[in-house]
Amino acid sequence: MFFNLGVRDFLDRAELVYGDRVAVVDEPDQPAASWGTLTYREMAARARGQAAALDSLGVPVGGRVAIVSHNSARLLTSFFGVSGWGRVLVPVNFRLSAAEVGYIVEHSGAEVLLVDPELRGLLDTVTAEHVLVLGEDDGAVFGGTGEPRAWAGDESATATLNYTSGTTARPKGVQLTHRNLWLNATVFGLHTTIRDDDVLLHTLPMFHANGWGMPYIVTGLGGRHIVLRKIDGAEILRRIDVHGVTLLCAAPAVVNAALDAARTWDGEIPGRDRVRIVVAGAPPPTRTIERVRAELGWEFIQIYGLTETSPLLTVNRMRAEWAGADPHEQARLLGRAGTPALGVRLSVDTDGEVLARSNHNLDGYWNNPDETARVQEGDWFHTGDGGTITDGYLTISDRKKDVIISGGENISSIEVEDAVSAHPAVREVAVIGIPDEKWGELVTALVVTDGTPLDPEAVIAHCRERLAGYKCPKRVEFLDALPRTATGKVQKFRLREPFWQGRDRQIN
Repeated sequence: MFFNLGVRDFLDRAELVYGDRVAVVDEPDQPAASWGTLTYREMAARARGQAAALDSLGVPVGGRVAIVSHNSARLLTSFFGVSGWGRVLVPVNFRLSAAEVGYIVEHSGAEVLLVDPELRGLLDTVTAEHVLVLGEDDGAVFGGTGEPRAWAGDESATATLNYTSGTTARPKGVQLTHRNLWLNATVFGLHTTIRDDDVLLHTLPMFHANGWGMPYIVTGLGGRHIVLRKIDGAEILRRIDVHGVTLLCAAPAVVNAALDAARTWDGEIPGRDRVRIVVAGAPPPTRTIERVRAELGWEFIQIYGLTETSPLLTVNRMRAEWAGADPHEQARLLGRAGTPALGVRLSVDTDGEVLARSNHNLDGYWNNPDETARVQEGDWFHTGDGGTITDGYLTISDRKKDVIISGGENISSIEVEDAVSAHPAVREVAVIGIPDEKWGELVTALVVTDGTPLDPEAVIAHCRERLAGYKCPKRVEFLDALPRTATGKVQKFRLREPFWQGRDRQIN
C-alpha cells in the first residue's frame, strides 16, 4: 500500500488524539487581537476555515499564499490551513523592505497576500489579487464556512515556497514538498526526542525554513506551542518560567540574548535541567556552549542544514561516550556540526565542499532550472559550505567564499572566531579577510565587547595562546553590533564592503 505523506497528517492526528489539549498560547502583546489559548480542536477548525476561505476566493490547488508576519498563532495555523488543502504557503521574512517583499510576492506569483498589521506600510507598494490584513480581516482569512474542498494529496507537490535570505543576490524560492517537510519534521523529532509533554517556545522565526519543522512535529505529537513575537532575553527566561518550557530553537544571537539576561536574573535560572536548546545558523564558539550548559543548565543540541534541505542534515547531541570528558572537552565536541541525521548521506568533494543526499532536499528553485541543475549536479546537493568529516562527524570550516588566504595558507574564519570568542570580554566577533599587499589577505577581527575595556593587542595576544601565528588576527577593530540576517547569520559581505571597494574581485 502507498499512502501520500502530507503536512496535514500532523494536525489531523493532534485533533484526533489531543483535541481538548492546549495547542497554542498566542503572543499577548501584538497589534492584532491575540487569539489567546486555543485547543487543537479549535486550531484545526480555524485551519479548515482558512482552507474554505481560500476556496471562496477561487485560489486553486497549487496557488500561492504569501504571508508576512511575526510569530503568531495565525501564522502557525496557516502552515496547515494553506498547505493542508493543496495550496502553497510562502512565508516571507517580515524584516525585509517593501521592495524585497514585492519581489518575492511577484516572483512567487502569489494570488493572496496576508500581512501583519504592524507591516501595513508594505501595502503602499506591494500588491496581489487578494490583500488581507491579519486580525482585521480574520473573517475573510479564517472564517470560511462549510467543509473545504477535498484534496486527494500528493507528497511530491510543493507545500511551501521559502525564499533564501539573499545575502549577496536576489533571493531564490526553495520548493519544499510535502514529503520533504514530513520527513524532515519526523526525523528532527526523533533526534530531539519530542514528546507529548513538550512545551516549545517559538524563539525561532516561523518563516525561517518553516520554524525548522517544529510547527509540524510538535503539533503531531501533541506538544504545546508558546508564541513569542519579538526576541528579548529577559522575556525568554520569563516565559520559560511561566509556561514550563522544555524546548526552544535558536540562532546564536538568541543564545547570547538569553545568556546576557541570565546575568541579572533574580533567582534560579528557569528551565535548569529541563530545557533543551537546539542551535543552528552558525557554529557557536566553544565558550558559548560551555556557558549554556553551566550558567543556564540547559542541554545544548546543535544541528546543521540549509533552507534547501528543509533544513536538517546533521545533529550533534551529548552522547554516553563523552561522559568522562571534562566540560570544556564536551563543549568542544558539541561544537561540531554533527553526524548525518537518519536518512542523510554526506560527502566532501575534492574542493572541500560539503555535499548532501537526503529525502529533505529541495525539489527545485522556483522558476530557476539552471540554478536547480547546478546545486543538484551529480545527484548531490551542493551546500556551498566548506568542511571535513572525521569519524562520522561533520565540521564546517567555512562558507567557501569566506575562506581567508593569507601568505598562501587557507585560514578558517570560524576557527579564529572561536579563539577570539574565548576571551571573557568578547561578546561577539566576525573574522574576515581584507586586502593586504604583503600577505594577500589580512586576518581581521571585528569585535563586539561586553563593555569591558579591551585593546587590539590584548585580543591578538589572547589568540596567540590558542592558534598558530599565521592564523591570529593581524588587525582588530571594535563595533557596537554585527550586521545580521533575520535568521541570525552575520552578514560578512557588509563587513567586507568598506575594505574591498573599488576592486574587481573579492579575493586578493
